Amino acid sequence: MEADDPGQAGNTTRGHAGSEPQGGSGSGTGSNPWTCVYELLAPQPPAASLDWEGHTPGDGAVYEQTCHYLDSLNTVVRNQWLANPPPAAAAVDPAVLAQRAVDSMKLAGPDIASPRAAGKYLVGMPMWVWVNQSATTYGPNTASASAGGVTVTATAKVSKIVWAMGDGAVVTCAGPGTPYTAAAGKSDSPTCGHTYTRASADQAGGRYRVTATSTWTIDWQVTTGGGAQAGQLTQTRQTQLLIPLAELQVLN
Repeated sequence: MEADDPGQAGNTTRGHAGSEPQGGSGSGTGSNPWTCVYELLAPQPPAASLDWEGHTPGDGAVYEQTCHYLDSLNTVVRNQWLANPPPAAAAVDPAVLAQRAVDSMKLAGPDIASPRAAGKYLVGMPMWVWVNQSATTYGPNTASASAGGVTVTATAKVSKIVWAMGDGAVVTCAGPGTPYTAAAGKSDSPTCGHTYTRASADQAGGRYRVTATSTWTIDWQVTTGGGAQAGQLTQTRQTQLLIPLAELQVLN
């Protein structure tokens, strides 16, 4: 259940009864950024304990309150007297936390290294296609999200890139592609490439529109609380660019 701002976000902090913790970020602004769970203390504190907050044993009970701030791993723990048992905490859906973790990754479309909009390409010449790799454009990318004592960790990586080359051809590449080197000459790419058979002169703007669609495969698992649950998500991202294709001019 949610509680009134139990403390300021930070490392795990132990509070005590009889003192109101500092208000957390966002306190008094509407939605509460804290998610709290309660566990009945056993045994209960002695009658002279400040945890009773002036009450006597049998008049309500003392619980250990553990609160998590937003999706952070930081917690505030304190004992709190309650007149009545707290409502049962809502079950935390690990799949929802997995999606939160993925959202925090800021996954993007392919960072296309080749072809290039400023490049010069010829009909009949093998085009080597590849992408630059980073955490947000190719992976791996790992992030975690927490709520209600449950933490889910997700790892995302691009499993394939589908290239729509603009001339009707579609090329599916299982990896990032291979960067071209002069030593390769006029050979085909060993991993990801395409050869155009006609120029782009009849296309809008005289260029082919190339669309690269990456499929992110995301494996997630519960790493704290919630049992040994795990699952997999997939998402796609796109990048587009326009490239010119010219006929090879032969001089007599």
